[in-house]
Amino acid sequence: VQLVESGGGEVRAGESLRLSCAPSGISLAGWNVAWFREGPGRDRQAVSCVALGDGTATVADAVKGRFSSSSDGRGAVSLQMNDLRVEDTADYYCGISPSQCVVVMATSRSIFYWGRGTPVTVSS
Repeated sequence: VQLVESGGGEVRAGESLRLSCAPSGISLAGWNVAWFREGPGRDRQAVSCVALGDGTATVADAVKGRFSSSSDGRGAVSLQMNDLRVEDTADYYCGISPSQCVVVMATSRSIFYWGRGTPVTVSS
């Protein structure tokens, strides 16, 4: 099982990036797909979670109104990040869990499989 993140890079504050999480060796059907990030000196924190069963998405308060996540209908899940800020600089990871998004957003321990991450750097 592999989850492959892509789309990271270096941008200026105010710009946008779109990350993608593509599975290999597993179908995402039945799983909930989350994005976490780990900034310099920080713990890994939840950014968003998509319940693929009904398509509902939850985003963390820190990114609400700027980030959104959804299934692309081709087996991958994206994280659209708009109006990026310097504090959004982090390694971004996707993970999948059978737990409800309310649980996933509260703890990374509910994640069964992780991708290797993709770096996002936002400069002022």
